[in-house]
Amino acid sequence: MDLGRPTDAELEILTVLWSRGPSTVRAVHDVIGERRTAQYTTILKLLQIMDEKGLVKRDESQRAHVYRAAQSREATQTQLAGDLLRRAFDGSAKSLLVGALSARKPSKGEIAELKQLLQEFEDNKQ
Repeated sequence: MDLGRPTDAELEILTVLWSRGPSTVRAVHDVIGERRTAQYTTILKLLQIMDEKGLVKRDESQRAHVYRAAQSREATQTQLAGDLLRRAFDGSAKSLLVGALSARKPSKGEIAELKQLLQEFEDNKQ
């Protein structure tokens, strides 16, 4: 199911839900409020919109509604990477990887992990 591309603000909320697990609006607001100024009503409205878009699920069984991410972090990252691959790199995985590696120099450990992942993809392809 394609849930649409989350906005930056929605990704910030999803990151909180992925790290904390199911949370109330107040809990999400408190975490975001530690990093920047955020209005409670803005977080509430964003969560309501995200519920309508299918990005989060709302549990209404308790007095304070509890929200959880509808997809895992990994599924969302895969969706975003695929969208970026199509829109900005004309479907070229090589161009996407070169662009990502050019944007920030990877550590030796990251390079080793990338090599291992590429080998695993190659092995699974056959």
